[in-house]
Amino acid sequence: MLSQKARYAFHAMTYLARKGEPASVAEIAASEGMPAKFLEQVMAALKAGGLVASRRGAGGGYRLARPAVEISFAAIMRCIDGPLALAPCASQHAYGPCADCKTPEACEIRQVLISVRDTTALLLEGTSLAEMIGGRKISFI
Repeated sequence: MLSQKARYAFHAMTYLARKGEPASVAEIAASEGMPAKFLEQVMAALKAGGLVASRRGAGGGYRLARPAVEISFAAIMRCIDGPLALAPCASQHAYGPCADCKTPEACEIRQVLISVRDTTALLLEGTSLAEMIGGRKISFI
């Protein structure tokens, strides 16, 4: 399930992509109807993840760290919520055995979880922030 923090991150990132110039947390929060205090945490995580950059002072604020076409939805989700996989044994970026699993190779559900991860990653990696704000209809078929 998409966390509220990730929802705010998507809204903030799309706002910055549409605006095309730096914006303050207060401006983004007011425009997108988000609590500024919580948005500060979201923006700090996005900055730590290399997705936004910031500058203090007049004309400062947050801006995208690279062009919107180079920022995938998967990058935003991973930055905020961590791996896309539903279980650690199916993760490519944060692999680990499940606590109750005897061996990953013998697990009956692991292959399904890997397929879900691969399908999710295909769609999210293939959708950029620029495509989303451009109104592209996302279709898997």
